[in-house]
Amino acid sequence: MSGDDLLLDRIGPALSRLRRRTPASGRDLSRNLVLNVVADAPGELTVGGLAAEMGVAQPVASRTVAAGIAEGLLRRAASQADGRRTVLELTERGEAERIRFAAEQREAFEDITAAWSPEDRAQFARLLVRYAADAGAWSRRRKTVEDDESR
Repeated sequence: MSGDDLLLDRIGPALSRLRRRTPASGRDLSRNLVLNVVADAPGELTVGGLAAEMGVAQPVASRTVAAGIAEGLLRRAASQADGRRTVLELTERGEAERIRFAAEQREAFEDITAAWSPEDRAQFARLLVRYAADAGAWSRRRKTVEDDESR
């Protein structure tokens, strides 16, 4: 096995360690995930769409949304495309919370990579953002294939 193969085999465990060592509570991570999914949605987002994007069952997404509404982070609104549908939106407080958490994550990233060169730090950031975007597209493609196969 080549050195590159050995390195690639270490990706899964490394990502698992990152998840465990994120400097936040599980509640913060879950809340931040929901806020980012709602903010990043290319169009209107329903609870069902949130569940699909998060990879959870609809009841789990419904409870998460209910908690977000109770905390004043999310609101339900009538769809502009179809008034019969209800979509999710961030409140001002929800956007402020999302920005606060992103600042905490940046601070952690800067602390963790403090000994890195500026070039390495920027390159890793570019590749990590690219990986996240490509992982989202991959996940959506997989879901489409699974949906097609179940019909």
